[in-house]
Amino acid sequence: MLEAANNNELPPIPGKRYFTIGEVSDLCAVKPHVLRYWEQEFPQLKPGKRRGNRRYYQHHDVVMVREIRSLLYEQGFTIGGARQRMAGTKLKGPVGQGKEVIRQLRGELEDLLIILKS
Repeated sequence: MLEAANNNELPPIPGKRYFTIGEVSDLCAVKPHVLRYWEQEFPQLKPGKRRGNRRYYQHHDVVMVREIRSLLYEQGFTIGGARQRMAGTKLKGPVGQGKEVIRQLRGELEDLLIILKS
């Protein structure tokens, strides 16, 4: 399995119609139990079930799993934040922008403190 740092190295999605949970696990570098958990947390992720309650994912499901994985592992969203993003609710911005604003504000405050001290 790929580590969270190697997200850009996911294999291409083959042109199949249906994928088993094991195949999706390999294609998206997440374990099957994580996929089952995400099905509970993200209402958009609904793979079809057939005989014996086996899950069969379609191409759009695999793309969605990769998007959820990206939100959680690469962009640092929480499950709730990723759920809102997947539902179409716009959040205030990427996590990195908030950190940059704090750095700029801190620099301005330090400059102001120097001015006040002199």
